Amino acid sequence: MSYQEKRTITSTVSGIVMLIAYSIFAISKYNSDDTNFDLKDWATTMLIFIGIGIVAIIIIQIVFHILLSISIAIREHERDDKEIEKRIKAEIVEDERDNIIEMKAARISFMLTGIGFMISLFLVVFNYSAITMLNTIFFSFLIGSILEGFIQIYYYRKS
Repeated sequence: MSYQEKRTITSTVSGIVMLIAYSIFAISKYNSDDTNFDLKDWATTMLIFIGIGIVAIIIIQIVFHILLSISIAIREHERDDKEIEKRIKAEIVEDERDNIIEMKAARISFMLTGIGFMISLFLVVFNYSAITMLNTIFFSFLIGSILEGFIQIYYYRKS
């Protein structure tokens, strides 16, 4: 499995964990009939989840790169440090194929996010609350990000 596939899987799993965590929170809030939890509270909660998600992904990617470097060093233990360092750098190089795969996946992800935004606008037209609209947009971004990871994995396996 290539570095790009491993990195994509790591990011996708992080996104899935974020989606599950927010879904549990949103469903529990929705079922609790808490009338004091208004639009401002939902927006604040989403911003907190976004912040936590960004920090978590940064930490996870740092740990991933450390573990990747350690695993390469263990595999290449017979070589000297400079050769191991060259091997690590060679492993994480991205080429034109990687850029094309990322662009294709991002395009599909943006389409899904756009569809989610359109659905949220239709929900408002059909008299759903602004909270429902906000959650629909937030979920479309989360699901779009996860779908982008799956599409990248698909294209890496295909090529």
